[in-house]
Amino acid sequence: MHLTGTMKINNRGHLEIGNVDSLELVRDFGTPLWVIDEAGLRQNCRSLKQAFARLGESLVIYAGKALCTSAICRVIADEGLGLDVVSGGELYTAVKAGFPAEKIFFHGNNKSREEIVMAVQAGTGRIVVDNFYELKLLDTICAELGRKQDILLRITPGVEAHTHEYIQTGQIDSKFGFTLPDGQAMEGVIEALSRENVNLVGLHCHIGSQIFAMSSFQYTASIMMDFMAEVKKRAGYELDELDMGGGFGIYYYPGDEICDPEDWAEAVMLTVEAKAGELGIKRPRVIVEPGRSIAGSAGITLYTAGSVKEVTGIRKYLAVDGGMGDNIRPALYGSQYSAVIANRAAEEPAEKVSIAGKCCESGDMLIWDAELPPVNPGDIIAVFATGAYNYTMSSNYNRLPRPAMVLVNNGSADLILKRESYEDLIRNDIIPGRLGKEINADPSVWNLHSCNKVGPRIT
Repeated sequence: MHLTGTMKINNRGHLEIGNVDSLELVRDFGTPLWVIDEAGLRQNCRSLKQAFARLGESLVIYAGKALCTSAICRVIADEGLGLDVVSGGELYTAVKAGFPAEKIFFHGNNKSREEIVMAVQAGTGRIVVDNFYELKLLDTICAELGRKQDILLRITPGVEAHTHEYIQTGQIDSKFGFTLPDGQAMEGVIEALSRENVNLVGLHCHIGSQIFAMSSFQYTASIMMDFMAEVKKRAGYELDELDMGGGFGIYYYPGDEICDPEDWAEAVMLTVEAKAGELGIKRPRVIVEPGRSIAGSAGITLYTAGSVKEVTGIRKYLAVDGGMGDNIRPALYGSQYSAVIANRAAEEPAEKVSIAGKCCESGDMLIWDAELPPVNPGDIIAVFATGAYNYTMSSNYNRLPRPAMVLVNNGSADLILKRESYEDLIRNDIIPGRLGKEINADPSVWNLHSCNKVGPRIT
């Protein structure tokens, strides 16, 4: 059991988070339920910020794609971090939450005209330009709006990090960025410098996610510094910023050999410092985007156990009331997770069970062969490290409503995301008149998921 932040087993043998018993959360908010440990989230922000700051000028910007809600944006702003957004929706959430626009970095490989206009008008601090088309479009929009926009260019350095192929992004064959090895990146720099309505501040790269080998970050930093020196030589221009992206891995499952934030900071910052001296260029401000490593470990998901099926001599299946709708990562990436029975968290494992979701897909499996005490219907299953890429990748597959999310801290639990109702599922549906009149069913008949206090009381 890998407990992080404020998570612990209390004297009742229950999993506790933020000084709140997980069974009280189930009683008050129901299941499935995303739970975010505010103190753990804040501590992750501070650890990363301090690790980089002690080694030189740097900025930690939280990657919103990991977990983006209005309340989370407020916490990130409160901790003094910047924010990386990748869509108009994430940008809108940040702006509505009051996040300082000058500390927002706007990413994306196919930003629409509407999104770019929105970003420029909002006063976004940096727009990370991904390709020649976007560079021209942004320059045109800025001219129309009478603005000059600070930008970074996203560079594809040709580094294949040791991670799942779907979350590798630094290799040459990638949809992202200006490719470095074939000369496209230098062409992008020269083109950006020729544009009147953009100001090229620096470069960005990102080699992938869930990376444990610090040598991958060192190698990438070295390549990017070499390119910055080449820019100075070829274009006579010194860049001020180097955004190294994110990718710092976290613990999900036994075998994940995690590093301390200091290891990541040293791998990047010391390499940048050394290369700057070696190459005779100024040391850029280093920017990192640790979304997963801030939000991931700070979250758990609570489920209620349901049906049990045993395939004699092969496997025992335990079904829960969530699944790929609230956590697609096992089906998409083969991601592995750890779990406990929250209402009997102190008991020793006694059997292997495979935790299945309720979607009509044989691939809807959350955990294969989890080692747990004997599980009974009605038990509460807690799955760890679900703070990143669970809510943000969730769906209404099978017309399942998305769960609620609560922020727990120092004995209190605050709802920060309402549980979807069945009415929410059909809110945007339209029945054309030629198909007949809409039926207005008595809402009192359909009260399931109609509120956020629907969970069983378990002791």
